[in-house]
Amino acid sequence: MFISPMLLQTAQGPFSHSNYIFEPKVDGHRLIFSQQMGNVRLYTRHDNDCTRQYPELQLPFEEDIILDGEVACVNPATGVSDFEAVMSRFQARRPDKIQQLKATLPVYYAIFDVLQYRGQDLRSLPLMQRKQILAGLKLPSGSFGIVPFVESAGEALFEQIEVRGMEGVVGKRKNSVYETGRRSYAWQKVINWTYAEVYITGYRKQEFGWLAAVPSPSGKLRPAGIIEFGASPLHKQAFRGVAGQLVTGEDKEFVHLEPRVRAKVRMRNWTKSGMLRSPVFTEFVI
Repeated sequence: MFISPMLLQTAQGPFSHSNYIFEPKVDGHRLIFSQQMGNVRLYTRHDNDCTRQYPELQLPFEEDIILDGEVACVNPATGVSDFEAVMSRFQARRPDKIQQLKATLPVYYAIFDVLQYRGQDLRSLPLMQRKQILAGLKLPSGSFGIVPFVESAGEALFEQIEVRGMEGVVGKRKNSVYETGRRSYAWQKVINWTYAEVYITGYRKQEFGWLAAVPSPSGKLRPAGIIEFGASPLHKQAFRGVAGQLVTGEDKEFVHLEPRVRAKVRMRNWTKSGMLRSPVFTEFVI
């Protein structure tokens, strides 16, 4: 049984409040664990069945249950989640490939909420009551864990997250009910952004997107991704005002430009191949 998960709003920055608990934000993908009549099924937040991709999570609890959490691959040396690794697991489809990755990239299910238990719907209970039920569960194996939290001290936790290079912090109101399928201010995320300066070397002909490049060790520019978010109508207008003078060529999808325009972007992190992960435009660099 799939339950559409409660979604997060974005906070303006780290905050502390006595009415909130604060959890480390796990850098994986959302996973609904559903056990009905002893049968385990795993779902992404968009109701895609991903049970076969994670055989180590196909273990039943003592009672039927529906859980909400994140599936992640954790670097044992640092304790930091590796998003690219869990995406490799998620994208695997062949049984032999899945078994190979199970050995080399084991996943971990980080649980932060319980939605149903022993036939009872718990979503209308306050968060702290659901947390008490969650804390009392016997977990099937070491591939399962409960996400820890602190009360009130969100800014102090965020400082630790920054030092360790983790994704961010989630603040949750203690009395919040579980708002199925809704993006709610009762749950707020604070992302530990990484910032970079890039050159804009082109733009999409159809939907919005700026090609970004960064200097390589040799000094030459190399592609680093596409900026699709963050630019306001005024930013786009200003860009169009200068882009026409910088055109060097085009292909089916992009118009290419001389690398004269620089921009600052924020992103989740750099990928292992040196690309910007989820870049967001913040400002032009003059």
